[in-house]
Amino acid sequence: MTVPSLLPALPEIFLACSAMALLMVGVFRGEGSTRLVSVLSVVALLVTAALVLGAGSERTVTFNGQFVADRFSAFMKVLVLIGSALSLIVAMDHLEREQIDRFEYPVLILFATLGMLMMVSANDLVAVYVGLETQSLALYVLAAFRRDHARSSEAGLKYFVLGALSSGILLYGMSLVYGFAGTTSFDGLARLFGHGSVPSVGLVVGLVFVAAGIAFKISAVPFHMWTPDVYEGAPTPVTTFFAAAPKIAAVALFIRVLTEPFGGLAHQWQQIVWVTALGSMLLGAFAAIGQTNIKRLMAYSSIGNVGYALVGLAAGNENGVQGVMIYMAVYLFMTVGSFTIVLCMQKDGRSVEDIADLKGLSRTHPLLALAMAVFMFSMAGIPPLAGFFSKLYVFLGAIEAGLYVLAVLGVLSSVVSAFYYLRIVKLMYFDEPVVALDRPIGMGATAVLAGTTLFTLLFIVFQTPIVAGAATAATSLLAR
Repeated sequence: MTVPSLLPALPEIFLACSAMALLMVGVFRGEGSTRLVSVLSVVALLVTAALVLGAGSERTVTFNGQFVADRFSAFMKVLVLIGSALSLIVAMDHLEREQIDRFEYPVLILFATLGMLMMVSANDLVAVYVGLETQSLALYVLAAFRRDHARSSEAGLKYFVLGALSSGILLYGMSLVYGFAGTTSFDGLARLFGHGSVPSVGLVVGLVFVAAGIAFKISAVPFHMWTPDVYEGAPTPVTTFFAAAPKIAAVALFIRVLTEPFGGLAHQWQQIVWVTALGSMLLGAFAAIGQTNIKRLMAYSSIGNVGYALVGLAAGNENGVQGVMIYMAVYLFMTVGSFTIVLCMQKDGRSVEDIADLKGLSRTHPLLALAMAVFMFSMAGIPPLAGFFSKLYVFLGAIEAGLYVLAVLGVLSSVVSAFYYLRIVKLMYFDEPVVALDRPIGMGATAVLAGTTLFTLLFIVFQTPIVAGAATAATSLLAR
């Protein structure tokens, strides 16, 4: 028996050790340790990102074929780590203001992030399930973190019950794949389907169940039902985290599972992704119109954004995968920035979440209104902001693959969704103020808001590194 090489998994090992060490720091320091543990957690996430970037660019497989490190995993891991770090930074001041002194919060984020990194580098169906459940168990607790609040407890319970159901569906699909293919290894499945062999009906059914289980994790239609309630009920910092890092990791897992082991069955899964993408775009466009709660509106917006990302995956080509990766990079900064503004919505020290509370924001907090307008215009896909280019890349991939109908419907749904994005801008700039919001909170939230706004505004100038990195990652994934 050979000892597996640990170097490809060094970022995950470091993050796991950091999470356990910080857990002990919080235990021994007791009360008042939340900020210290949070700051050290952000440092741990940034060091992990540096380790990911410092690893070699060649594809490396270890742990008996269970774990893979390549350029695709590196690109997506860095996005996940940035999303976790930013959401933790904006949460610090909120936790202090709400007098929540629980060091477990940043530790749970570290363990959830560890599961996400394992998902992105999974090279076996068993490894996929282990990473997915490592992430999910921490997310269930985070959703119900304010256990003394009924809405938070309800959100955690709904997420747990539906998450357990989706995990069962995923596990059942994996068992069917193993039963009909005789292996759970991605490399083994790729070899099996790479010679034009006709899959059995049972194998296709297993593939459908696997896709359904992962679709729940990215809140794609028709497995989206948990998203609005959980986003609204969970504490806003938790919602910020949910909307960023876990979604990016799940999309990365979806891409790897469908293109590597099941790449030879593209004809079978492409129609599944096509329908899911269309349903997500349409639901995200129409269901958000009547929302009055900003967090529920952002929940439906995230469902729509997942639909646009899946357009690139449905293409199944290199440009499509590259478009998905660019889209998720832009989505990360737009989403974190938008939820940071939601965190800044305070009245007399109390959080407010109604869209109507944004009325006249340009007169009371002009810089905050400007940042929100930038994010809303970007999400609507208006050039030359980042959101326009992210949608452009996924639609170009779909057009190259001949998915003209899906691309056209995607553009039309984007036009519909522009209504509720522009409505927020209208409320901020053309309506009279109804309530006087408190001043924005904390230096950390201010720094994150400034950084995400500048990224969204100046993406057209500095997009080359992201586009080139996504192209290299997509090539390394699909070259096999």
